[in-house]
Amino acid sequence: MLIRNIDTYPLYYSIAQPYGDANGIKSYRTAFYIRITTDSGIDGWGECIDWLPTLQKGFDERIIPFLIGKKATERTRLVQTVAKWHSRAASAVSMALTEIFAKSCGISICDLWGGKLRDTVLVYASFQSYSEHSDWRKQSLHAIEEAVQTGFEHIKLKIGGKTVKEDQKHIREAQSLLQGEVKIALDANGSYDLSTACRWNPEFEQFSNIMWLEEPLPIQETFNYGLLRQRLALPIAGGEDMKLASDFLPLLTHQSLDIVTPDMLHLTGMDEYWAVLSMANCYGVRTSPHAYDGALTRLYAMFAQACLVPWSKMKPEQVDPVEWDVMDNPFTELIPLRPSQGEVAIPDGTGIGVDLDMEKLHYYKWDGSSYE
Repeated sequence: MLIRNIDTYPLYYSIAQPYGDANGIKSYRTAFYIRITTDSGIDGWGECIDWLPTLQKGFDERIIPFLIGKKATERTRLVQTVAKWHSRAASAVSMALTEIFAKSCGISICDLWGGKLRDTVLVYASFQSYSEHSDWRKQSLHAIEEAVQTGFEHIKLKIGGKTVKEDQKHIREAQSLLQGEVKIALDANGSYDLSTACRWNPEFEQFSNIMWLEEPLPIQETFNYGLLRQRLALPIAGGEDMKLASDFLPLLTHQSLDIVTPDMLHLTGMDEYWAVLSMANCYGVRTSPHAYDGALTRLYAMFAQACLVPWSKMKPEQVDPVEWDVMDNPFTELIPLRPSQGEVAIPDGTGIGVDLDMEKLHYYKWDGSSYE
């Protein structure tokens, strides 16, 4: 089964009302999809993210010429080679070749991971809390209210982009709106130092519905994460930007995290992703996948959570939710799955079990023009 053809779909969308987090305001969203087709007619989809001109040039001039004619079953060797050139591109190749293998066997992605342990997976509504407007808190509360009315029972809000005082006011307003009936995660995107992060402890002690604090410090500060974990009154999560499973080892061995948040778009492929989940389970650490940037990535994360062995025997059916982007982003709709009461049913078909929306893929295909 040889690789015969590779199609690329660089996608671009200009946001009408820009939004953002502690890293800044976003005025556009991008995604990069590939479809690998074999000489037997079996195809597989993959996704990655980076600056679109870089990805397109890399695939056109190096990755596609390298892959054409290779055996689609040699995923490990092919992904390792592509990862040397561009680690994020390797994630797309890994996904596509994984789906091809599953389809060739007539099984689902879940079957490759040992089979589903649950038919639905929890998701949380992920917000970009900031905007360019002075009434950003009001806009945020309106968006939260809309999401909760659609059935979400878990949400994630951003902090770290404003002063601690402003952010805490926002969170108190959200708590007043939700009346403790919705669980909340807070994500600081590595904005704080140790002492500033500790200023949030009174808030955490006051509210019992906060699920975790995500990346309060730069993720490389393993020692300080360990200290913070001892001082805060709730779990600490992080790890979305790690490239290799081994990058998580310092955090795991030093007991610096309660929850790991791997992102398949940042790791170099499916095997690295599953390795993170397996290691976390060995250390008794929970997993809540980061899946902000991609619909296909989120689907794979849900497949993994559906197959994940529970981290605790006390609650054998409980796994942590997967991130679900609820901001203005049409790429979320590329895959025909929608939450119902905060849960998503896992597809049963071969491969990923669903078809991508080709009309949207072509409609949002980047025209090659410049963007910042």
